[in-house]
Amino acid sequence: MTKYKSLLLREKEEELQNDLLIRTIKGDKTSRRPVWLMRQAGRILPQYRAVRATTGGFKDLLKNPALACEVTIQPVDELGVDAAIIFSDILVICEAMNLTYDMVPTKGPVFPKVITSRADVEQLRVADGVDDIGYTIEAIKLTKQALNGRVPLIGFSGCPWTLFSYMIEGQGSKTFSKAKKMLYAQPEVSHLLLQKITDSIINYVKAQIEAGVNVVQLFDSWAGVLTPSQYNTFAFSYTKQICDALQDSGVPITVFAKGAYHALTKLSDLNCDTIGLDWTIPRAYARGIIGNKKAVQGNLDPCFLYADRAAIKQETIKMINDFGNGRHIVNLGHGVYPDTPLDNVKCFVDTVKNYEIKYS
Repeated sequence: MTKYKSLLLREKEEELQNDLLIRTIKGDKTSRRPVWLMRQAGRILPQYRAVRATTGGFKDLLKNPALACEVTIQPVDELGVDAAIIFSDILVICEAMNLTYDMVPTKGPVFPKVITSRADVEQLRVADGVDDIGYTIEAIKLTKQALNGRVPLIGFSGCPWTLFSYMIEGQGSKTFSKAKKMLYAQPEVSHLLLQKITDSIINYVKAQIEAGVNVVQLFDSWAGVLTPSQYNTFAFSYTKQICDALQDSGVPITVFAKGAYHALTKLSDLNCDTIGLDWTIPRAYARGIIGNKKAVQGNLDPCFLYADRAAIKQETIKMINDFGNGRHIVNLGHGVYPDTPLDNVKCFVDTVKNYEIKYS
């Protein structure tokens, strides 16, 4: 059974009311493009800020399945997007592997302890997904019930290199030089850690699929800091393992390697269904390499949503036309920024929903 036949069985059994995202990934012709936004369940919405104010902070919110479910569905209600994405965080895997982190206001994630040696790596466990990150799995189950087939639910994980970066660096960085130093100075230790992370991701994503997600997205947020050679050795090869392990799941996989424009040819050969594009990649260049054998997703500059609404509408339509009649999921080239005016986000979504595709 091919992946898409298996996918058809899943969707038929669930009877999605809005299956535009799924049909686009499969390559069906559709009257318009599907649209959703990375970080759509977040601070752009006053409803989200109100819910978060009732908790002890970001991590308390994501570890509360009922509240995570609530904020996951908020953008479906408020924005009318064509998919929900489960409210969680890429770093939950690190914590499940026994490396905790704090979410510090105005600074982001901070790890009290970092990985510096083989001994540190050997103390980490491989997360099983179901028990170690059970709060997200439960949130997925609750969200599926609450959505009741309105739109697909997207699950996600960070990619091995991006999680590795935080575990070595201990926080965000402009250069991730400590993490890159580990690749050069301790390559065997680096591979040992990357493999443990990879095994944990596979377990976690399989648990998400079992819980009912319709699509999975893999985020390699810091792929762009690596040289092409480093990316192939320490990032792509592990992302490939994950895609291969999920090939028979019947669930489409999206890979978003931010900044890795040099890897488009290799990414287009992965056992995945959609390639996410950041805003720095020329659209014709990306379509020329990927063709129509996979869907593409993106790639409006998130900062464009600070422009006036006439400009937003014009540029959104231009993006749709630039990608042509092939498989295209409309999104930004990265997550929507938290101070983006809500009406501008609505303008972006509404423009996509009102723009009819004309096939030649």
